[in-house]
Amino acid sequence: MKKNFILILTFVFLAFTACNNDDNAPQSDVAVAFAEASYNLTSDATPVQIKFSKPAPVAGTITLDVTETAVAYTTDYTTTPAAASKKVVVSFPKDATSVEFTFNKIKNATATEVKNVVFTISGTSFGGQISSNKTIQLNFNEAASLGTALSPEVGGPLEPNQVYVDLSSGKMTSAVRNSWDLGFYSGADFRVVLNNSVKMAAKQLKSTNIDEVQVVDETMIIAQGTGFPEQVDDSAGDITKTAIAAVSSTDSDNKVYLLYLGNKPAAAAPVLGKEGAAGGDTRGWKKIRVLRSGSDYKVQYADIASTTHEEIVISKNSAYNFTFLSLIDKKVVNVEPQKNQWDINFTTFVNVIPNGATMVPYFYPDYVTNNLNGNAKAYQVLTSAFTYEAFTLANVDNTKFTADQRNIGSNWRSTSAPGPDGNPMTQFVLRTDRFFVIKDPAGNVYKLKFTGGAKADLERGHPTFQYAILK
Repeated sequence: MKKNFILILTFVFLAFTACNNDDNAPQSDVAVAFAEASYNLTSDATPVQIKFSKPAPVAGTITLDVTETAVAYTTDYTTTPAAASKKVVVSFPKDATSVEFTFNKIKNATATEVKNVVFTISGTSFGGQISSNKTIQLNFNEAASLGTALSPEVGGPLEPNQVYVDLSSGKMTSAVRNSWDLGFYSGADFRVVLNNSVKMAAKQLKSTNIDEVQVVDETMIIAQGTGFPEQVDDSAGDITKTAIAAVSSTDSDNKVYLLYLGNKPAAAAPVLGKEGAAGGDTRGWKKIRVLRSGSDYKVQYADIASTTHEEIVISKNSAYNFTFLSLIDKKVVNVEPQKNQWDINFTTFVNVIPNGATMVPYFYPDYVTNNLNGNAKAYQVLTSAFTYEAFTLANVDNTKFTADQRNIGSNWRSTSAPGPDGNPMTQFVLRTDRFFVIKDPAGNVYKLKFTGGAKADLERGHPTFQYAILK
């Protein structure tokens, strides 16, 4: 299926260097650049965007030089606009803040081929500066992996890591789950998500003054069955149901929020069979107010007793689901891979579950989510209906790919087993009566079964699984 994924790149200039074809041309204070060194092509058509540091002063063009490795134009790829003599010339109107061209992939690489095209910004018609980030390499993905066995390194029973898995390549990307606090959505909406993996909570206040002193509200603290569902993000992953309201273009509508930053993992390993993912010290409290700044977010933040605040501007980058911010370290941090380059995430998780007549937040270790915002979906199959070995593409039921990131969740394991006295005891138990079907952002479909989650001595936090592509 042909899909378009727009590669919109965050504009980060570390150094600007003038590099115009005509040394005597008047220089503009507008700089142009790519922000990333490379991109793996997962779609037939990929619009690639070049950003401007400020609106273009006049209409004009950007010239790109083309360098090929093991590919030929019209055989392996084309571009829109078309290339001529190993150059692509892209036009833009006055006041443009970006310009794009489309890369059309015709042939994938095979398992043994290395195929790529490098585009280099070589000139602008208006004397614009070309930054040090002047090239991008587009890599031809080989055919999707047929499947393998993987062991995500979540870090044992304390589970300090979130691990993102791309089934088509078998690549795993790890992020320290305490390394971030807020995620800023790159889609059309202006939404902010909490770090669910550390039990964060957000409470809207009546004030719009970030410099007002606030106090701790211990009712926000999430334990097993305490806290308020409205103070955590929708556990199914609906981006329109975040604890922090949509950021309004009217500043006066954007309230201050009190944030409970959740808990660190425990300082020492727990008793064998138990988890220590959230048994550590509190990560503290903050207050924030989020505004819009054009197409960006402007974040005001401070300690709750402070009468002054700091600000940071967060730019959207639609190559990713979110841009992540650490309030503790006061900087943007890398967490997720690009949105079409991961499928499932091994993490800890705050779910919202029934407790009698009410719904309450509840913390889960050993949890697996699917990349709902990147359009990766999953569903469960019981072996009473199909065996893993016999399940084929013809058996896939597309109606079961629902918009819920919890369709794997904790369903792959249990944490209770009969003890020596016959009473239940805490112990990791792998559920072998089920497997899962996963559709990735490129439309590939896989079957996946878990093969373990604990060591022989019952130490938790050691998941293993195998998967195979369905064709």
